[in-house]
Amino acid sequence: MKNFILFSFLCFSFFLNAQERQAPAYPLVTHDPYLSIWSFTDKINEQPTKHWTGTDHYLVGYINVDGTIYRFLGNEAKTFNSVLPASEEGFTAQITEEKPEKGWHETGFDDSSWKSAKAPYGNQSEDATSSWESEDLWLRRKFDLEAADLEKLFLKLRHDDNINVYLNGAKIYERNGWTHKFEYHEIPASAFKNLKKEDNILAIHIKNTAGGQWLDFGLAEEIKDKHTTQVAEQKSVEFNATQTIYKLTCGGVDIDLTFTSPLLMDDLDILTRPVSYISAKTTPNDGNSHEVQVYFGASSSIAVNENSQELSSEKSATNGLSFLKAGTKSQPVLEKRGDDLRIDWGYMYIAVPNNASAHQSVTSVKDAKSNFLEGKSGHSVQSGRNLMLTTVFPKEEIDSEKEHLILLGYDDEYSINYFGEKLRPYWNKDGNNTIQNELEEAYQDYNNINEECKEFDEELYADGVESGGEAYANLLEIAYRQSIAAHKVVESPQGEILFLSKENNSNGSINTVDVTYPSAPLYLIYNPDLMKGMLNGIFYYSESGMWKKPFPAHDLGTYPIATGQTYGEDMPVEEAGNMIILTAAIAKSEGNAEYAEKHWESLTTWANYLAEKGLDPENQLSTDDFSGHLARNANLSVKAIMAIASYGYLAEELGKDDIAEEYTEMAKTMAKEWMELSDAGNHYALTFNDKNTWSQKYNLVWDKVMELDIFPDEVIEKELAYYKTKQNEYGLPLDNRSDYSKSDWILWTATLADDMETFQYFANPVYKFGIETVDRVPMSDWHWTTSGDVRGFKARSVIGGYFIKLLEDHWK
Repeated sequence: MKNFILFSFLCFSFFLNAQERQAPAYPLVTHDPYLSIWSFTDKINEQPTKHWTGTDHYLVGYINVDGTIYRFLGNEAKTFNSVLPASEEGFTAQITEEKPEKGWHETGFDDSSWKSAKAPYGNQSEDATSSWESEDLWLRRKFDLEAADLEKLFLKLRHDDNINVYLNGAKIYERNGWTHKFEYHEIPASAFKNLKKEDNILAIHIKNTAGGQWLDFGLAEEIKDKHTTQVAEQKSVEFNATQTIYKLTCGGVDIDLTFTSPLLMDDLDILTRPVSYISAKTTPNDGNSHEVQVYFGASSSIAVNENSQELSSEKSATNGLSFLKAGTKSQPVLEKRGDDLRIDWGYMYIAVPNNASAHQSVTSVKDAKSNFLEGKSGHSVQSGRNLMLTTVFPKEEIDSEKEHLILLGYDDEYSINYFGEKLRPYWNKDGNNTIQNELEEAYQDYNNINEECKEFDEELYADGVESGGEAYANLLEIAYRQSIAAHKVVESPQGEILFLSKENNSNGSINTVDVTYPSAPLYLIYNPDLMKGMLNGIFYYSESGMWKKPFPAHDLGTYPIATGQTYGEDMPVEEAGNMIILTAAIAKSEGNAEYAEKHWESLTTWANYLAEKGLDPENQLSTDDFSGHLARNANLSVKAIMAIASYGYLAEELGKDDIAEEYTEMAKTMAKEWMELSDAGNHYALTFNDKNTWSQKYNLVWDKVMELDIFPDEVIEKELAYYKTKQNEYGLPLDNRSDYSKSDWILWTATLADDMETFQYFANPVYKFGIETVDRVPMSDWHWTTSGDVRGFKARSVIGGYFIKLLEDHWK
């Protein structure tokens, strides 16, 4: 068995050197949960670029080389013309909440007794025009169809929850589940041929099973593209901590396409500046000169939640830049909260140096491409839907490298509702700055920042290799931008940094404590002030008196509304343990406990709660809440013990010797009791009451990395030996209940090892998952360890936890 595992990892090492894929998805423009654009494929011009939620936020690049057009960036999303408008143009249909008679979906059914109601239909939403209160809604919409020459027709549909759709009596769509945006579904040919010029019926039954209710729909035809272009040949992709670099060939010209989001944590002015660089360097590859013209387009989808929203746009300039600006007309600032949402307030900016003499315009998506391909300059529109912000560089003869630089920025104007007060982004916290100034400074700083990013990327990778090997260094690169961009930096009314996470793709909570906990190692290394910014809001919530319980809140609300916990259940031991451990970790990083002293009363309350409730936890959720409730959770007990030891550590740092001795001894005594309670022979159990179970005891990592010396070495040695018998191809399962795992916890468990071989044995399969999973989304932290499929979650900040091994070495 051991020889087989060794052979597998040798093959894996060879595979790493031979393969091209470097991540499940590639960050391109990453700043915060809203300004977050990714490529979900290895080739940058294979699919439209996307927001982390999967919605198209597409960037497109073309190059004309000696009269031949190549697409080197992105791909056009499908576009549609409305045939039967959805609610953006208003419509009325017949609805009922009482189960109708048989044949209700047929064309001849009499619906005159039904209620006439205007779309959209829903509940628990301010945007719904008509509501339904029961579980079921039946709807009939009569329409005429004059465009009889259609070749295909698509159902445009957004629904919540389960739905059946009929066209003239024939079922054309059904689904159990819901969508948070419009999707287009081709109508089957058998139903399409039965369409009439008059008196057609769309009939729908929708059933609410959980949460919100929503229904909006129409019919559309796909806009066919009459232009054909070549696809640039991608030669390579290089993926670093702050940059993603593609090399492509377009006939006799090569393109180096570089996306730089300068998330340099030692400089908050640069870190919080919402501007990314997109550089396209063109170079002849055959020794000849070539006539070249470059086009760049950015979709207005970046500035809307739904493409049905109407936008306004303008064109202007600074001293050094020309820019385009676009945003919604309605500007619903901080009105929406939730998970699968995009920003629809503030303004996107596309800037280019004035000396580039580029032509910029805002047009429809269709006209943007055709204007470039047909050599037209195009005229800007000031408003509309589905717009494209285009930049066309002048056509010129090149015989050497030529750089075409684009700056993409976003001004959200207000970022967070913090207990009723709208907070501006950190870069404009006093309201005295402008995005134009930030764009100008970003342009002036471009060369220096580019070099700083390259130096940082090289340093991070080298440190990662030294700490855990090449696969580990690659994991750190995957984690870096993703984790940071799941946060927003603002300043509280009390003048404190707030580094607020969004719990992406799980429930959308803001400043979730048990998301902060696994994310922490990255920030403890590079900027402990940001780590404080992840705790400050939770401390304030308790110390202000708004949160009155003897343990911390789970969250501050649902992003971007931080007005109080919205999660439905507390996690008492989990969150109390997290806050104390992380406060101690800040003291370890800074070499002093001043931050802990500021919050000593809160820490004391939480430590005393854990002293009473932590050793043998009652039935409750932990951070692994997706696995359900557990009573007598041994790993949660470890967290409580580590928190009490951390409190003792802080007391010692503050010169509170009596308290330090009391709580340190308490932690050691609890550790001995824990060993007896969870002892299952050759390992320690998942729960104290069932010795036929096992689980990763990842919370033990703090005993090792902080050198607290609470548990005997035999505990870690016994656990690691047992884990080796449970290892799967894509990692160590979380516990005996399922073969899925959390990759952040796997890295914490791997860091329990004292030798590189054992660390890599547990850590490397996580990278194998990242480069082999069929689920092409920003790195998931929850996957099946046998198949490598994603179980859930994507784009979350918690993979900052991959840095735990580097943190240990950093502290040493």
